Amino acid sequence: MNLFIMYQLVALGMLGLGLYGMLLRRRLIGMLIGVELMLNGAGLSIVTTAQLTPASAQLGQLGTLLVMGLAAAEATLVLAIVIVIYRRFNTIEEQKISTLKG
Repeated sequence: MNLFIMYQLVALGMLGLGLYGMLLRRRLIGMLIGVELMLNGAGLSIVTTAQLTPASAQLGQLGTLLVMGLAAAEATLVLAIVIVIYRRFNTIEEQKISTLKG
C-alpha cells in the first residue's frame, strides 16, 4: 500500500469519526468537536493530494490554510452561540433547547 492511499485512509477515518461524533453527541460542544475533526480530515486530504500527486503543492497548502481558517471562524461562531444558549436556557443539551416555547 503506497503512502498516498494510507494518508487518504487516515483522512477518511477522521471524516468518519467526526461524522460519528456529530451524530451521536447530545451536547453542542461534542458536536463542534465532530465538525472540527471532519474539517481536519478534509485538510489532510487536500494537502496529501497536493504533495503526493503532480498537482501544485502551493495550491494545496493554500487550500488547506483556507480550510483551517474556515474551521477557526466556525469554532469561534459556534462557541459564541453556545454561550448565548447557555445563558438563556442554562443547559447546552440539544434535546432540551430544541423545544419551542408557546
